[in-house]
Amino acid sequence: MFEALTEKLNGVFHGLGNKGRLTEKDIDAALREVRMALLEADVNFRVAREFVATIRERVLGEGLLQSLSPGQQVIKITNEELTNIISGGSHRLEHGPRQPNTILMVGLNGGGKTTASAKIARYLKQDGQTPFLVAADLYRPAAIDQLEVLAGQVGVDIHSERDTSNTVAVAQKGIKRASDANAAWAIVDTAGRFQIDDELMSELESVRDAIKPVETLLVLDSMTGQDAVRVAEEFHERIGVTGLVLTKMDGDARGGAALSITKVTGIPIKFIGTGEQMDALEVFHPDRLASRILGMGDMLTLIEKTQQNFDEEQVIELERKMRQATFDLNDFLQQLQQLKKMGPLAQVMEMIPGFSAMKSKMPTEDLDDSNLDRVEAIIYSMTPQERQRPDMIGGSRRRRIARGSGTTAQDVNQLLNQFKQMQKMMRQMSTGKGAKDLMRMIGG
Repeated sequence: MFEALTEKLNGVFHGLGNKGRLTEKDIDAALREVRMALLEADVNFRVAREFVATIRERVLGEGLLQSLSPGQQVIKITNEELTNIISGGSHRLEHGPRQPNTILMVGLNGGGKTTASAKIARYLKQDGQTPFLVAADLYRPAAIDQLEVLAGQVGVDIHSERDTSNTVAVAQKGIKRASDANAAWAIVDTAGRFQIDDELMSELESVRDAIKPVETLLVLDSMTGQDAVRVAEEFHERIGVTGLVLTKMDGDARGGAALSITKVTGIPIKFIGTGEQMDALEVFHPDRLASRILGMGDMLTLIEKTQQNFDEEQVIELERKMRQATFDLNDFLQQLQQLKKMGPLAQVMEMIPGFSAMKSKMPTEDLDDSNLDRVEAIIYSMTPQERQRPDMIGGSRRRRIARGSGTTAQDVNQLLNQFKQMQKMMRQMSTGKGAKDLMRMIGG
């Protein structure tokens, strides 16, 4: 997410940080690079121009050039102004006066609207609320089938009809069923088009008037760039959009739409999609995204993901085993599987402060999720006894494990050596020693 932009901004600020004192010429040169980086990331040119102008005005107006750490002050101001341009309105789902609260999902074909509907349903269910899905896309082939499958995956009830072309009636019946089921939310998935047309808008207006949604969420593919801003403006003018869901933020998109769209349209971003999995949806926090773009990490989101995916009792048991130095490969495998649930490794690591600065120096394969799969395969190819006592694994056992996991004896050796180092560190920690070594290892 914003990988290219983050790398360029880090380069600019690293250059400023290396200078003890800054001149107005230094600031102008740095802000020119920032502006170019934003434009290359597909940020709206007016937004980019206003952004750098505001930063320049604040830096020069507050007399920061003569401060003890002017480079850090520039980064602080940039972070604040970046947060400002992606903020606007409420980024949480609003509740209406009565249940079910209705969400109308709108957008163009291919933006991920149906998947986003199911993801939001899962998010609400995880939050302890009762969602209900309504399949009101009666045009796209297999749209109803897709939503039914996804509803089954996330464990949510759904209303669907196949022998009708009356979208308004389907939406109304679906909300009635949601009400009868005492659902807190009814999420209505509607048909998209390959382009905005009057027929699409007229139908959506009819559905909106009939069900009176609390939230009307426009789902946009972040890879469409500045065209997403135009689409948002047109939907907002005709339908009245209350929030945005930006999908495919994990891809190769330059991401400029996310930095421009609220500033240009005034519509707040509610969610961002970071993958195809049902749990790959994040509530939008402007300050957290700004921090990630500037390479400052996002520890709050990382903590939330950890709490969602790691069982508290398992964590307590793991802590006990670490203190007693009885942590074995079964425990390691269990933690590896929990880590995989948090999402792609590169995305998780991006949330660690300072990681983006190290990322460019690391081999690409180090952040490849296939590495985790390979380690998992190696451990699965061991016997229960070998997992409990990896020191018993000799040459013939290593060759057998390598054949069973489709890896090499060298891969098995590497894993065992790394695990041995980990056990050694845990033994030191269990006797009150090794804390400095552990911190040095983490820092490296």
